Amino acid sequence: MAMAGLYRRLLPSPPSVDFASSHGKQLFLEAIQNGTMENFYRLVSYFQTQSEPAFCGLASLSMVLNALAIDPGRKWKGPWRWFDESMLDCCEPLETVKARGISFGKLVCLAHCAGAKVDAFHASQSSINDFRKYVIKCSTSDDCHVISSYHRAALKQTGTGHFSPIGGYHIGKDMALILDVARFKYPPHWVPLKLLWEGMNYVDESTGQSRGFMLISRPHREPGMLYTLSCKHESWNSIAKFLMDDVPVLLKSEDVKDIHKVLSVIFTSLPSNFEEFIKWVAEIRRREDGDSSLSAEEKTRLAVKEEVLQQVQETMLFKHVSSFLSSSCGRQTVTSGDGDTLPVIAASVCCQGAEILDGKLSSPAAAYCCPETCTKCWKAEDDKSITMVSGTVVNGNTEQGVDVFIPSSGKLCCTCSSKKNISMHPASTDVLTVLILSLPSTTWAGITDEKLLREIHDLVSTENLSTLLQQEVLHLRNQLHILKRCQEGKVDQDLGAPSS
Repeated sequence: MAMAGLYRRLLPSPPSVDFASSHGKQLFLEAIQNGTMENFYRLVSYFQTQSEPAFCGLASLSMVLNALAIDPGRKWKGPWRWFDESMLDCCEPLETVKARGISFGKLVCLAHCAGAKVDAFHASQSSINDFRKYVIKCSTSDDCHVISSYHRAALKQTGTGHFSPIGGYHIGKDMALILDVARFKYPPHWVPLKLLWEGMNYVDESTGQSRGFMLISRPHREPGMLYTLSCKHESWNSIAKFLMDDVPVLLKSEDVKDIHKVLSVIFTSLPSNFEEFIKWVAEIRRREDGDSSLSAEEKTRLAVKEEVLQQVQETMLFKHVSSFLSSSCGRQTVTSGDGDTLPVIAASVCCQGAEILDGKLSSPAAAYCCPETCTKCWKAEDDKSITMVSGTVVNGNTEQGVDVFIPSSGKLCCTCSSKKNISMHPASTDVLTVLILSLPSTTWAGITDEKLLREIHDLVSTENLSTLLQQEVLHLRNQLHILKRCQEGKVDQDLGAPSS
């Protein structure tokens, strides 16, 4: 039987005022004259409709991130880097959000993971005067935006909890403009700030916390250029717990006397799937998007990645990790195997890249395969060495060429094979080095040998790192704190920014 379905809802007015009505237009013009619509123009330029009934939080966040021109650092579709709901899965699987939505705290977590600067408040821990102050602050500039989490009942609307950005403010009427991302249901509308505040004071039954609001602005630094933490693999939970909880306990219980022993304690206990937790941010493109030449932007991004990699390899900690891994104990502890060869890594990345470029992130892994890869190295115009791995990805009866660009950390010759044993890029040495640098400073508190403790602090202190590498490490450390909160189920209680 065909179902008629629903075509929009009639906006309850009062209390709301339809943005497109004569009254709504008048409010808009008066707010412009009062200078409290400055954030509207960028927001409306990226206004989107949520793609799923429960994706209001994801749609609101991707809309704001794009309005702030925050670079996601990875591609959405084709050659384009762009925030989309499908890319916001750091703190909660998309299927879970699709089924039951997302909590206020986890949306805050997602905003942090995306690289934004976030100030978030539960309504129960704030006041209407503070809320009004922040709404005015963001309405009189275009460098911050407010997302409100409220219950629709306070506005006499159908439905329950909802997220949407605030697109402006009318001082005289004390009304906020809601750019409702459920555009299939309600149009943008003006609402009394007092009623919106009441809607934010409703308790979310899934968390036991009141709803609230968050201010999102551009970060002082961009997200990690080369490294990132991933929670897509099911083991992320246990790995985050190991790094944040177990490592300090192990170091306290073991009689560690030198750096070699410290590394041994950590590496011998690493969960088997730790390589799924810390990832390189790869540069990928469909071969039909261009020839083998690089654009100016691609050259710049590769240059930054290469500089980060070089700075990692110049640290004293990297030398210690290299020495440990080259020892017989290290070789037995962290094995490379076929999975660490560049062609195997590249084949996997090419397949993942093809999925991203096709916009099929939920496709079964077996649907894409890359039987052969080709590694090429050449000198760019600035005499820098560039490594490109090309793969032909097969999906059913179709195939496409995918290129993966990586910074060169050594000399490679041109080889075309899926079997050649070429050194892994990234090598486990630099990944493990960065992982240790990203651990919180409290990790080492249990070491009783004062001389060793000073040596460790000298090796891992971010103050001793170059600015570029310091930013990478602090980004990873913040991600680790966020994922630890998720693992503990505390994201809805603790909304503060992760400590560095």
